[in-house]
Amino acid sequence: MLTLPGPAGDARTDAIVVPTGAPGRIDRGLALLEAGRARRMLVTGTAPGVRRVDLARVYGYAGTIACCVDLGGEAVDTRGNGAETAAWARDRGYRSIRLVTSDWHARRARLELAEATGPGVAILVDGVAGKPTLRQALNEYHKLLLRRMVLLWERWT
Repeated sequence: MLTLPGPAGDARTDAIVVPTGAPGRIDRGLALLEAGRARRMLVTGTAPGVRRVDLARVYGYAGTIACCVDLGGEAVDTRGNGAETAAWARDRGYRSIRLVTSDWHARRARLELAEATGPGVAILVDGVAGKPTLRQALNEYHKLLLRRMVLLWERWT
């Protein structure tokens, strides 16, 4: 727990999920999708009005985006990303997900996704190197601790 997660390597999963937020996440997800590391990708938490063509204009990969990328616009936070992803994966029968997110955000994002999907879905964390400020890192750590306590409390009561 003292180190941040890095790239997950060449493992293959049913799907790739990329929460919006920090630079490098979507780039990494698209590169993995293009390399055949999954069949489909969800970008969760997209802003209203964002379309696949908009992603293709910014990131390239027009063919891959057109065929194999879904945009989720329901989530507004990490907990919502987990719920949106769980519903998407359940609808498609996916049993394994590569979660591509910032290294400093990965632990909480995984916690929320695991809580939403339950034990039947394997989650592979693929950390994208980030450079959070000290304030961001401390804020994220406190959110993780608080969320873990809430989940423990809910299970206990």
